Amino acid sequence: MGQRSQPVPAGHVPVLLGRVDELLTPALDGAPDQSWCVDATLGMGGHTLALLQAHPHLRIVGIDRDPQALEIAERRLTEAGVIDRAVLVHAVYDRIGDAIDEHVPGARVQGVLFDLGVSSVQLDRADRGFAYAQDGPLDMRMDPTTGPSAADVLNTYATGELARILREYGEERFAGRIAAAIVAERAREPFTTSARLVDLVRSNIPAATRRTGGNPAKRTFQALRIEVNDELGALRRALPAVLERIAVGGRIVLLSYQSLEDRIVKRAIQPSTLSTSPPGLPVELPGTEPEFRWLTRGAELPTDDEVQANPRAASARMRAAERLTTGGGRR
Repeated sequence: MGQRSQPVPAGHVPVLLGRVDELLTPALDGAPDQSWCVDATLGMGGHTLALLQAHPHLRIVGIDRDPQALEIAERRLTEAGVIDRAVLVHAVYDRIGDAIDEHVPGARVQGVLFDLGVSSVQLDRADRGFAYAQDGPLDMRMDPTTGPSAADVLNTYATGELARILREYGEERFAGRIAAAIVAERAREPFTTSARLVDLVRSNIPAATRRTGGNPAKRTFQALRIEVNDELGALRRALPAVLERIAVGGRIVLLSYQSLEDRIVKRAIQPSTLSTSPPGLPVELPGTEPEFRWLTRGAELPTDDEVQANPRAASARMRAAERLTTGGGRR
């Protein structure tokens, strides 16, 4: 899927791998002949590889917008001898409904996994521009073959629009100050590299704030990444499409890494976990039963051992749910 073979970053460990498998196993092993799962954020294929190895009757549709990640995943699955049970799709995960309809018999799946945020192949390569700790071109596109880059956003957005995305997507308290400084600085010279942006953010945040909370550019980089890749919009579009394609007894597991994603996940699933019977009735009316039930109590956090083994799991928040009935949807 590319001209140059992409290396797998050393020490790559899928986040919460054991817990993901534990939550999905009852659905994946319950199908009589074969079960289907969708890995909506394939990345380098770590979760998919482990699931295929653990469940010999499982087939997986793996979706990713990043051609480099798809190349790595395809090579890993091929070397492990499980590529024949995987279908890899180059797409944004808001096309998940189309992918299921095209590749899964009956368009029903027993398992769904979302591991949101930035993949290791993006974060570990300075030339992708995702990491504020490394100097590189301000790109941040998960699919570098299409769409505007972070540099395009910085160099063309009006002050108010820059402030909005920094405030909404980065939850940055000093969004207005940083946006004004970006506009003033780009008039002198357009932004092209991440180090210059990091320096600008640092110089426009009060010293007392800089001393806590890690790199002060973290929130700005998160906001730009979300804007460039329309991450929250894609998630809002993907969840309804995939929820209606989960078979009865099927399960969905979602890993998010910041509150904006987690809030969207909760709001998409929560209404389906509630009965629609009028309150006060002695019995639940037919057709008003909850369609889903939560498998996690709130957002489940990684254990200390998990974080020690895999520091990138530190900010993970996991939610999982199971379909109980066909409800009012297509299933």
